[in-house]
Amino acid sequence: MTDAPNPIALKTVLYDLPGTADVTVVPGVVYRTATDGPLVLDLYYPPGDEPRPAVIIAAGFPDLGFERVVGCRFKDMGSSVSWARLIAASGLVAVTYTNREPLSDLEAVLAYVRSNAASLRIDGDRIALWASSGNGPAALSAVMSAPLSCAVLCYPYTLDVPPAAAKVGFATTPHSVDDLPPVPLFIARAGRDEMPALNESLDRFIAAALARNLPITVVNQPEAPHAFDLYVDSDGTRSVVRQILEFLKRHAAR
Repeated sequence: MTDAPNPIALKTVLYDLPGTADVTVVPGVVYRTATDGPLVLDLYYPPGDEPRPAVIIAAGFPDLGFERVVGCRFKDMGSSVSWARLIAASGLVAVTYTNREPLSDLEAVLAYVRSNAASLRIDGDRIALWASSGNGPAALSAVMSAPLSCAVLCYPYTLDVPPAAAKVGFATTPHSVDDLPPVPLFIARAGRDEMPALNESLDRFIAAALARNLPITVVNQPEAPHAFDLYVDSDGTRSVVRQILEFLKRHAAR
């Protein structure tokens, strides 16, 4: 682990809602046990005791890598925590988690949440995913293998991951757009994304999904860079974040 967190670990979403500070956080719920220790969930709850739909914030890179690069686990990054609080303040349960094997651990999170939905105060039939950047392929792999209500992908790598990006170590998936079920997808595109070949890959994914007439919503921020929700304090950023939260409420809760 680095001596001090990388500045990106401290970045939070440049948008807030009433109630984010009042969200109830239940940390450290064990969802999987391994020889080198347990893997855990953190759950962010809105007020009330009734079961709510859940949104899992997908991690596509092992925590060991996150700790080396940014100085903390993915679930503890400012972006993960602030998105989780926004989701909970919107009336849904947000779930973050530790991981070692991104694809199998995300599957284990989904299985644990469904199997323990009653005790977790979650509606096990209404589960969504949120993913950003290089975490996109792991989320899409889960969309193709598990029944989900919807998924949000922010400036994501998708299925056609360029070799330079794949070498970084994020999980990839062998699936194609032909494997996508008709699950509502929201894609936030950064028009000035500087990540290698990300938009070229993303645009191919969007075109292929539209050719199949899949239920996708695409919002493009023409002048925005990668991770604009953390770096660009603008009306455009706030509009996209609001649209994401409304999409999750509309599709996860129905």
